[in-house]
Amino acid sequence: MAELIRIYEENPNPREIAKVVAVLKRGGLIIYPTDTVYGLGCDITNSKALQKIARIRGVKLEKANFSFICPDLSNLSDYIRQIDTPTFKILKRALPGPYTFILPGSNNLPKDFKKKKTVGIRVPDNNIARELVEQLGNPIVSTSIHDEDELIEYTTDPELILEKWDNLVDIVIDGGYGDNIPSTVIDLSEDEAVIVREGKGSLDIF
Repeated sequence: MAELIRIYEENPNPREIAKVVAVLKRGGLIIYPTDTVYGLGCDITNSKALQKIARIRGVKLEKANFSFICPDLSNLSDYIRQIDTPTFKILKRALPGPYTFILPGSNNLPKDFKKKKTVGIRVPDNNIARELVEQLGNPIVSTSIHDEDELIEYTTDPELILEKWDNLVDIVIDGGYGDNIPSTVIDLSEDEAVIVREGKGSLDIF
């Protein structure tokens, strides 16, 4: 049975954040708000939790395209290879914000991602999400619970999300109604930027 925890985005309660972080460190799965749709996430360093998310998504972990949720750009070199100045300027302009950037993976990726040539980096403009990864000390690996075939309320209303995901996750954070438009995905891993998916993030950052 999942627990529903109410956290306010304007001023996330440190005690509630610590409670969620403790669950993540134990290998738990959470559903949490971002600046776009609600996300399903776990600790990037926990192999069992990563396998659980891959099973829920029906994909092999090594082939899954999950996002790395980061609090800011300060530790990017842990996960991506060195990028040029124009690329970094795009990231600075766009983040925090509703974008996922595909970037070349570094050689020191966590073991479950060692074979990945690229990774998706996300810094959401949402205090709850950023506070969670800040306190966790490393990224959350995340996939959106957005589903084209479902009633929108089941992916935007935390109480209905709890009803649907009750037996699959440990915590659902109620951070208010979510959006139903996913992030804009931009591939910056090669010389030319490629728009993979146009979502909530404007393309005016270029």
